[in-house]
Amino acid sequence: MADPYKILGVARGASESDIKSAYRKLAKELHPDKNKDNPKASERFSAATNAYDLLSDKDKRAQFDRGEIDAEGNPTNPFGGMGGGFGGGSRGGHQGGFSARDFENMQPDGVDLGDIFEGLFGGGGMGGARGAKRGPSGFGRGPSPPPRKGADIPYRLRVAFTEAASRADQRITLADGKTIDLKLPAGVEDGTQMRLKGKGENGPGGAGDGLVTISIDKHAFFRRDGHDVRMDLPITLNEAVDGAKVKVPTVDGPVMMTLKPGTNGGTVLRLKGKGFSKKDGSRGDQLVTLEIILPKDLPELAKRLEGWQDDSEPRSEMGV
Repeated sequence: MADPYKILGVARGASESDIKSAYRKLAKELHPDKNKDNPKASERFSAATNAYDLLSDKDKRAQFDRGEIDAEGNPTNPFGGMGGGFGGGSRGGHQGGFSARDFENMQPDGVDLGDIFEGLFGGGGMGGARGAKRGPSGFGRGPSPPPRKGADIPYRLRVAFTEAASRADQRITLADGKTIDLKLPAGVEDGTQMRLKGKGENGPGGAGDGLVTISIDKHAFFRRDGHDVRMDLPITLNEAVDGAKVKVPTVDGPVMMTLKPGTNGGTVLRLKGKGFSKKDGSRGDQLVTLEIILPKDLPELAKRLEGWQDDSEPRSEMGV
């Protein structure tokens, strides 16, 4: 993925408002509904949304600027800091040297250090008499630790807002190049983790797991409110006054909604089951707030209303 700053066309030091303004401009220009015959516009819209998702999150933006994550939000060095050694510190909290427990912890797989010390010290252990009790804290034949599994591999899966709400199947490419389809869990949220058994690094005790962190993209006009989805729907003055059947976008696709005559701006209508899934498998709702948009030709509207006066007092209940 390209540099998110370049995708939005802003400088690295851009303010939050500059980033939001740049994204809104691109979203209006590239939205798929306006570019149905232009697949490149759809790709640019998706890239702009991903870039905005990263840069609008203060923590992710700071991590990206420091080089800790890439433009996809994945760690640039997921296995960094795992190196070790014996210098510069103590094992097990011992400052003065290594204890028997320390040597046990360092025992390589398949090698019994007890046999080595028996050969060196006449079979009696290190510093002990033959026949002395040997246990987990000595160098005798204690139970060997189980072979270790391979390391887990972290993945980050970006999911479109509408696909997260509808729990559409997602495809992910693993470290070995293979792809698998995932079913999003009920109650999925931004930051939800999924464990893929046996999809990590190989090890003596078997393969580790894949740990998939879900990152849900923002949307141009949908926003999440718990399990519900909210949106503002513009309607015309005629539709508000006379009533109408209007098409409403939802996370599952557009539906028709009926407006009663005399519908006020700010009215909230509910579309059942058009929200995000809950852990019990049911879904929240979509809450649609109506916004009355006046026509651009205001002189013509004023002409049509000439001689008519609205004598209602809509603010009387507020005491003003």
